[in-house]
Amino acid sequence: MVSRRSSPDLRAARRGAVPVVDGGAETHREPPLYLTPHEQDRLLVHVAADVARRRRERGLRLNYPEAVAVLTAFLLEGARDGESVVDLMAAGRTVLTRDDVQDGIPELLREVQVEATFPDGTKLVTVHHPIP
Repeated sequence: MVSRRSSPDLRAARRGAVPVVDGGAETHREPPLYLTPHEQDRLLVHVAADVARRRRERGLRLNYPEAVAVLTAFLLEGARDGESVVDLMAAGRTVLTRDDVQDGIPELLREVQVEATFPDGTKLVTVHHPIP
């Protein structure tokens, strides 16, 4: 008899989630961790921001994608910490300076918009002219 119930792995795969870890050949096997496409995007932003911060610490000036990643991660974390949209819009202008980015980046980066999850729901945070 075939069961009509699907396994958690199959249900996660149908939602578009991708396993992050596989238990491998260990005796004690942990269930795989699944991330939705939305969670994968957030993780990628944080990884890119971490790489950009380390490059900045080494004295390199950030390019456009690196600057956007740093600003986006800052806004996502601020929302997670419970900061208000208004506070994040103001604080987003203090994250990077012209000395932190390559020439021309402040002019290219006119605004950053992030859909962030706050304790009371998801909101759009817009930072105009994030690099003064």
